[in-house]
Amino acid sequence: QVQLVESGGGLVQPGGSLRLSCAASRSVSRINRMDWFRQSPGNQRELVALITSGGSTNYADSVKGRFTISRDNAVNAVYLQMNSLKPEDTAVYYCHADQVWTGNRRYLEVWGQGTLVTVSA
Repeated sequence: QVQLVESGGGLVQPGGSLRLSCAASRSVSRINRMDWFRQSPGNQRELVALITSGGSTNYADSVKGRFTISRDNAVNAVYLQMNSLKPEDTAVYYCHADQVWTGNRRYLEVWGQGTLVTVSA
């Protein structure tokens, strides 16, 4: 089995910045599309940003201009740089990959356990 492991969450003041990281829990040969989702209490999980294997990106309107998704295919990792954070960005952030290959095996819809981001004064 393969999982994704997030890091970088924490408490930050409004207007501050955080950088989230995500990598596979074991050696993998390739990851297709990678995404960041978030879920706050009482709300559904929502897509924040995605990046294809070729580097194309897309963002939720609520984070455009503030968040930047990037990836390093050499180490099969994805990052989320979050700037100008607002209290409404408070949520558990999840890393997701639609397809992960380890040798000859392909895993679909792989998720991380989530990392909590709290934006508060």
